[in-house]
Amino acid sequence: MDRLDNTVRPYAWGSTTAIPELLGTAPTGEPQAEMWMGAHPGAPSRTARGTLDHVIAADPEGELGTAATGAFGPRLPFLLKILAAGAPLSLQVHPDLAQAAEGHAAEEAAGVPVDAPHRNYKDANHKPELVCALTPFDGLCGFRRPAEAADLLAGLDVDSLKPYVDLLHAHPEEAALREVLTALLTADRDEMAATVAEAAAAAEHLGGPYAPYASIARHYPGDPGVVAAMLLNHVQLQPGEALFLGAGVPHAYLEGLAVEIMANSDNVLRCGLTPKHVDVPELLRIVRFEPTEPGVLRPEVSPAGEEVYDTPTGEFRLSRFVLAPGSEARDLTTAGPQILLCTAGEVTAGELPLVAGQSVFVPAGEQVSVSGTDGRPGTLFRATVGT
Repeated sequence: MDRLDNTVRPYAWGSTTAIPELLGTAPTGEPQAEMWMGAHPGAPSRTARGTLDHVIAADPEGELGTAATGAFGPRLPFLLKILAAGAPLSLQVHPDLAQAAEGHAAEEAAGVPVDAPHRNYKDANHKPELVCALTPFDGLCGFRRPAEAADLLAGLDVDSLKPYVDLLHAHPEEAALREVLTALLTADRDEMAATVAEAAAAAEHLGGPYAPYASIARHYPGDPGVVAAMLLNHVQLQPGEALFLGAGVPHAYLEGLAVEIMANSDNVLRCGLTPKHVDVPELLRIVRFEPTEPGVLRPEVSPAGEEVYDTPTGEFRLSRFVLAPGSEARDLTTAGPQILLCTAGEVTAGELPLVAGQSVFVPAGEQVSVSGTDGRPGTLFRATVGT
C-alpha cells in the first residue's frame, strides 16, 4: 500500500483554520478549501512510486482490478476530499452521464479550450457526490415545495420579490420553479442587485430561518443566487450524517468540515453565488425542477462494525469505522482499489500508523486490515468502488 501526500487547494471560500486543525499544522492565514486524495490529473496524490495517476496508468488492471477497469476504464473512478467551507460555495448542479457525454462532445467539436472560463464540460463523465459531516455542516440541497419558498420570500416583505411569490403559487410545481429560476437569472443585473440588497437587509433583521441567506448575501452582495438559494432546502448535518447529490439537483455547501467523495469529474453548471461563468440556457437544460426532501443519510452498520453510506452510484462506496484503542484487526481486503483516511485519533492500516488527515492507497486485491492503536480511539473512512 502507498502512503499518500495530498494537495490542499486554496479556493477563496475555504476555511483558514479547519484543515490545519485537522492536520495539526499551523494556519497560514490563507484559505485551505479542499484536500484531494486520488488520481485526478488536477492534483494527483503523491506516493513513493510517483504520482498516483502515473502509478495507475503504468498498470491499470493491477492497481484497480479487472472489474473496476472493465466498468470505468483505466482510471481511479472516484476522488476523495476533505472539504472545509468557511464561506458558501457556488450554487450548482451536475449533469447525468448522457448529458455530460453530449455536452463534452459538443464543446470538443466547437473547439472550446478545456481551460476556457466558459467551458461547461471538461470531461464526459457525470459527477454524483456524497458529503459526510465531520463537524456541524450547513448546506442547501434540492428545491423546496414552491408554496414553502413563496412563504419564505413573502416574509421578507420586499415589493420587487412579490412577482416571484405569485409565480411560485402557479401550477404545476415544476413549471413554477423553472419560471422563477429563469426569471431570477435573466433579470436586469442592476435591478436584481437592488432587490438582493433589500432582501438581504430584511433577512439580516429577521434572523431565524433567514439567517443563512443573510450570511450568503454578506459573501455575495447583489448576486441573484442569494434569492435563488431561498428556493432550496436548508440542511444542517451533524457529524456522521451525510447527503447524496445526484444529477440535476441544485445544491451549495455553506459552512463546515466534511469528507466528500465523488465520481472523477469536473463538470459543474453554476446557478449563482460565484463570479464564474453562468450558462443559463445549459443550466436550465440540466436542472431537475422537482421539489425534493434533502434525504439526510445515516450509515447502515454491518456486523463487522463498518458504517456504510448507501448510494445508487457504482463509481464509489464510502464507509466509516470508529475503532476503540487496541481493537481487533478487521480485514478490508477487496478486489477493487481503496483509499483509507483517518479523520480522528489514531489507527493502524496494515503496518502503517495513521493519524488525523493521513491516508493510504491500497491496490486491488492487496491484503490489508485496520485496527485501533493502544493509545487513542480513531475514526477511519474507507473509499472503494461501488457494487
